[in-house]
Amino acid sequence: MAAPPAAADARLGIWLAVIASAGFSLKAILAKLAYPHGVDPVTLVALRMLLSAPVFIVVAWREAARGAPLTARDWSTVVVLGLFGYYGASMLDFYGLLYISAGLERLVLFTYPTLTLLIGWLAQGRRITPREIVASLLCYGGIALAVVHDIEVSGEAATIALGCLLVFGSALSFAIYLTGAGAPIRKLGATRFSALATLVSTVAVALHFAAVRPFDALAQPASVWWLAAAMALFATVLPVFLQSAAIRRMGAQTAALVGSTGPVITVFLAWWLLAEPVSGLQLAGTVLVVAGVLWVGRR
Repeated sequence: MAAPPAAADARLGIWLAVIASAGFSLKAILAKLAYPHGVDPVTLVALRMLLSAPVFIVVAWREAARGAPLTARDWSTVVVLGLFGYYGASMLDFYGLLYISAGLERLVLFTYPTLTLLIGWLAQGRRITPREIVASLLCYGGIALAVVHDIEVSGEAATIALGCLLVFGSALSFAIYLTGAGAPIRKLGATRFSALATLVSTVAVALHFAAVRPFDALAQPASVWWLAAAMALFATVLPVFLQSAAIRRMGAQTAALVGSTGPVITVFLAWWLLAEPVSGLQLAGTVLVVAGVLWVGRR
């Protein structure tokens, strides 16, 4: 017997959110591979956004021809959320990656599903369901297990604290974006909103780069350009659209919870590409995170 349309749509939303999470998880790995070549966070974020901008320009132009003109309120919403979602969150995250490992970065960054639920409760009066509470406990218990080894072998405490604070700021910024994105996505469409919000972030990143770096800082080794191009396509363009489509199908809070697969994906990508060891605790964490995702996804 075929699944009801609503159930099938929610199931598709889960898969879209998981794939988006994998793409976003790849970002930390690519950044860690780029930093040894001497590139700084502002330049790396600028390369990432500028290389992805042509895709978003084409998409925004195409969607504008199909949809109604944006009102002043629409534009203000897009600008504010774009600054939180892919400018503030990216800058803070990339700076944090200078000080902590990819695994620990994912642990701190993926406090954003809990922050999304909390903001939704405070700002919108949305009730947090028992299912979401159980899923959160499973996911975050798994995340903690998956990265406990990284915490134990980390270096100097002040440096780790600074990195964690920067990445937590990134998580809060992204949680604000997710909470506010639901309404404009329903009005403008996921594709159009995502393209416009990302272009706002690109302008902000370009202005930031121009203010603090000379133009010739873009003259990076070919390896950095290739890593930035991979980041633009696989860790920016594809997951941005997939994430917005998932939000449209299942809501910001549930999409954020499903995205909690990210830390576990990062652990295995770090093992594969950065030669970071995988411990038994990390494998146990995988089981808990997957269980949390399955639990929140049940209808």
